Amino acid sequence: MSRTERPKGTRNPNGEGSLYYSEYDGYWHAKVTVGTLDNGNPDRRHIKRRDESEARAEYRELLNERDRGTVRKKGTKWKVDAWLIHWVENIAPLTARYKTVVGYKTAVYRHLVPGVGAHWLKQIEPEHFEKLYTRMIQSGLKPGTVHQVHRTARTAFGEAERRGIVFRNVVRLARAPRVEEEEIEPLEPEDVQNILTAALKRRNGVRYVIALALGARQGEALGFKWPALNKRRKTLRVRKALQRQKWQHGCDDPNLCGAKYHKVTPCKDPCSKHKRPCPPPCPPDCVEHARMCPQRHSGGLVEVDVKSSAGRRTWTLPDQLFALIERHEEQQALEREHAGSEWHEGDWMFTQPNGKPIDPRADYETWCELLAEAGVRDARLHDARHTAATVLLILGVDERVVMELMGWSTITMKKRYQHVTAGIRQDVAEQLNDYFWRAV
Repeated sequence: MSRTERPKGTRNPNGEGSLYYSEYDGYWHAKVTVGTLDNGNPDRRHIKRRDESEARAEYRELLNERDRGTVRKKGTKWKVDAWLIHWVENIAPLTARYKTVVGYKTAVYRHLVPGVGAHWLKQIEPEHFEKLYTRMIQSGLKPGTVHQVHRTARTAFGEAERRGIVFRNVVRLARAPRVEEEEIEPLEPEDVQNILTAALKRRNGVRYVIALALGARQGEALGFKWPALNKRRKTLRVRKALQRQKWQHGCDDPNLCGAKYHKVTPCKDPCSKHKRPCPPPCPPDCVEHARMCPQRHSGGLVEVDVKSSAGRRTWTLPDQLFALIERHEEQQALEREHAGSEWHEGDWMFTQPNGKPIDPRADYETWCELLAEAGVRDARLHDARHTAATVLLILGVDERVVMELMGWSTITMKKRYQHVTAGIRQDVAEQLNDYFWRAV
């Protein structure tokens, strides 16, 4: 092994650290002070290598990192999978909302951990993520799904960068496939009228009137309680939403608890059981099936705060809509009397026949039935919110008022929710016709 020795009686300048060979252990050692620890002592890093060139290269890199201010903090050497799992289980839930964390976990466990999890956190490069995205597209996944995975990884690595575990967020440099903006057509006035006619023939039909007239989100509408209605002022407050959350195990061994529900073999081809793509067999360490756990907790229909502070708003109800809500309250009182002791008191404005709140999936199925009954094209329930926002555009309502009524945090949401309809285009054409050819 070649060894370069410094002449006797000389030393590195202050701040440059030291690099030397030890006859005692046969290693090259480099020591560099890179800063100060939390307790005030010097943060002195030690590199130990058999190979001289490797030790010198790491020594120079450590000096460069110190000079750039990008020295990684001391601690565990993270692999990508370990960091992602730690982040999604212990860090993200502290600040992110439930549904956001659910999306994070899907991206982490289904795509990121199997795809790039074996890399060391400080050695992974943007190209590794781009190759993962390409494989996902080639497997038939939509660009929107790939973008969700990309955003999740970018957020997780951003937290690692903020904590000094890595000195750059490589995911921010990676390119994700382009996502075409989904074109949404709000419902036309005649379609809205047909839906309202069909809805008011059903139980809880006014719930869909509120969606189309006020743009209430599904969770907001299902989460309304009677105390939120001010009859004197004819106002309705939005503060809470109803959300279905996943059950959590309350037992000591989640894998054993769900043993008889584990799927051990793939579905037969063709499968007549599943309408959606068949779920894969459970992994050996599966801890799902918490809904079957006798000690399950934290799941089912849960009342949560609305999405943001902007979502906490108050509507002044049109007279006709207020009258419909009052009539709905009278009908619900009759249902409560008929149900007797079977009625579950919860003050919910829209309920099942026994007083329990309505499940979002059942609510969506009712919406689909209404569309078919009204002879209206297939449309998402959320399209009712787009329709309400577009009506405000047609009415010429001021932007700040629109933000308040719709519960938007930024005015940029206007572009997403307000659409130029065929009716609006026709009105513009008629105005242009009057302006240019009125004298003809």
